[in-house]
This record gives sequence, C-alpha cells and structure tokens, in this order.
Amino acid sequence: MLRESRVKVGIKLEEEMTYKCDLGKINMNDFFIDETHKSYSDKIGPNPTSLLALSVLSCLAASFTFCLKKRGFTLKDLNGKAEVVITRNEKGFWRVKTIYINITPKIDDPNMLKRADKCLKFFEQYCIISESLRDGMEVDVKIDY
Repeated sequence: MLRESRVKVGIKLEEEMTYKCDLGKINMNDFFIDETHKSYSDKIGPNPTSLLALSVLSCLAASFTFCLKKRGFTLKDLNGKAEVVITRNEKGFWRVKTIYINITPKIDDPNMLKRADKCLKFFEQYCIISESLRDGMEVDVKIDY
C-alpha cells in the first residue's frame, strides 16, 4: 500500500535576496536563506546550495546511523562533510554538477565494523534526499500574481 507524506515550508522576502524561512511545524527564531553573500547583514543565513548539501549529508548520515542501530549498534561519534561542485551548463546557467559526501563514523569495535560493512551495501536507499535527486524528481512551479 502506497502512502504519501507531505512537508510544507515557506519563505518571505526580507530584503534584496534574503528570505525568512517558515519551517512549518518546526519553530525557529529567524532562520534565513541568503543569496546576497553579504557578511555584514543581520539577516545572514545559508544559501540554497549549502542547504542542499546539508540535506543530502544529514540524510545519508542518518540512514547509515539507522542501519547500524537496526543491527544493535549505536554510534557515539560521527562527522560528515559535503562539497558541492557548481558549474555552468551549456546555456550558461549555474547548476549543481556533483555533491561529494564524506561520512566518518568512529567505529572501534570489530563486530560493529563487520555490521557497518554490510550497511555500506544498501544504507543509501533509505535516504529520501539523495535517492530522489538521483532518480530525478518532479518540480512543479507556479507563480501566482
């Protein structure tokens, strides 16, 4: 049986290309997405490319952690880094070409290492973000005046 889940978020223009975020049910004070690249603004926040990288990285890290947890292990330490390569397409527009993800869990237990090796084979399938990007996702855009 297929089920559908929806996540709703919103933005409101604050100034120039800085948007105040509405994360739906999550209450945060003053979270901004900032494309101005101005470090002197009081409304500074990550740009959309950084948010995409963080989304992919955190989703994959959570999927790997979940896989280990299902096998009876809990990670005490994990670090991750994401690097986004942006390039111009054939029409000259900037596009994300590649997202490099490096996840470094601290695993000392030999039994946990064996289980982690098994997780490497399929944990990515549990990440909603990376697999949606790989499969290609529908983006339906509507501008209401």
